[in-house]
Amino acid sequence: MNEYGYQIDPIGLRYVLNQLYDRYQKPIFIVENGVGAKDELIPDGEGSYTVHDIYRIDILKKHLLQVREAIRDGVKVLGYTSWAPIDLISQSENSLEKRYGYIYVDRHNDGSGTLARYKKKSFYWYQELIRTNGKSLDQQ
Repeated sequence: MNEYGYQIDPIGLRYVLNQLYDRYQKPIFIVENGVGAKDELIPDGEGSYTVHDIYRIDILKKHLLQVREAIRDGVKVLGYTSWAPIDLISQSENSLEKRYGYIYVDRHNDGSGTLARYKKKSFYWYQELIRTNGKSLDQQ
């Protein structure tokens, strides 16, 4: 479970992918897989800021490894998109505290903030994942 009470179950994703494919025999495209968290903006040591969101990388990596296993099981997965590239208002919490993106947006629930954007550690991880077409999963 995450800090908001939502189940995090990478093996469950593989199970559901297999179940749906077995039942319908149709290719699957995964959309909006990710995790919301209270990210902390910290100095990056280079004059800017970042979020050290290793928890997001870990969760996404575990899910993507299970997607790969589902593909090996024979499931035809056409694609995968995560939720979300940039921080946004959480619909379930109706707040900006719960952040999803790879890019931090300096905006807060009270309306304060500069709207500046800062790349989180997960941004660079996901960028490498895309660049290598998933091969970097084995190296990280």
